[in-house]
Amino acid sequence: MAQSGSQGSPSFPEIVELNVGGQVYVTCLKTLTAVPDSLLWTLFSQRRPADLPKDGKGRFFFDRDGCLFRFVLEYLRDFDLVLPDCFQDRRRLKKEADFFLLHDLSRRLGSAEPSGAAPAAGAAGAGTALCRPLANSGPGDCGYITIGYRGTYTIGRDMQTDAKFRRVARITVCSKISLAKEVFGDSLNESRDPDRTPDKYTSRYYLKYNFLEQAFDRLAEAGFLMVACSSTGTCAYTSSDPNEDKIWSSYTEYVFCRQR
Repeated sequence: MAQSGSQGSPSFPEIVELNVGGQVYVTCLKTLTAVPDSLLWTLFSQRRPADLPKDGKGRFFFDRDGCLFRFVLEYLRDFDLVLPDCFQDRRRLKKEADFFLLHDLSRRLGSAEPSGAAPAAGAAGAGTALCRPLANSGPGDCGYITIGYRGTYTIGRDMQTDAKFRRVARITVCSKISLAKEVFGDSLNESRDPDRTPDKYTSRYYLKYNFLEQAFDRLAEAGFLMVACSSTGTCAYTSSDPNEDKIWSSYTEYVFCRQR
C-alpha cells in the first residue's frame, strides 16, 4: 500500500513519475523517502499529492538540474554513488544535494578525494560508501574521440505507415590519430589521411562498417565513456506537393572520453 499523506489525505502511488528540469524520471516511492527529514521525504510522506506542483501530464515537477538528479536517485537507492572519471560537476551536484537536504551526500561530495584518487581506508561510515570513480579498464593515453553518424528516413503521407530507413553512408571518427588507430585498428579506413603522424589530429577518418553499436563496443573495451552527444535534423519533400512523402535527415555526434 502507498503511504498516506497528512490528515488522511490521498496517498502517493508506489511508482512515482517526476519531471526534473525537463528530464522525466520514474522511480519508487520508497526510494524518494529513503532518507528521513530530507526534502523528498518530507514532500512524499508528509504532504498530499495535491500540494505538489505538477507538469502538464501530471508528473511531479521540480525546477532543478535534470541531468544531475540521476545521481541523487542513485544515492537514494543504496546510499552509494559512482561518478565517471571525467565528472566535472561535483560542486553543482553538492548544490543539488544541499537543496534536497541530503546532508550525508553533501558532506561526502565536499570531502571526497578528487576523481581518480583512491579514498582513504576507513573514511566511510558504517553502512555507507564514499563516492568513488569508475574503474578505468582501458590501456593507452587519455583523450577524446568523436563519432559522427548521419542517417535518413522517409515517412509516408498518412504518417501512420512505418518509416523507411535508408542505409547509413558512413560513421566518421575525429580524434588524435594514435587514439583512433588504437581503438579501431583494421576497421578504420585511413585512406583519406595517409601521411599524418600519430601525434596529429584528424576529422577525416571513417569506419568500414555501418553499425554504431560496433563502434560503441570498441570504445567501451578500450576504456572510453560517452560524455556528450548532440543531434540536428532537417526535413525535405520529395516533390513540391506537401502531401507527398517527407525525407528526414539527421546528423548526430557522440563524444567519448578516456582518463587515467
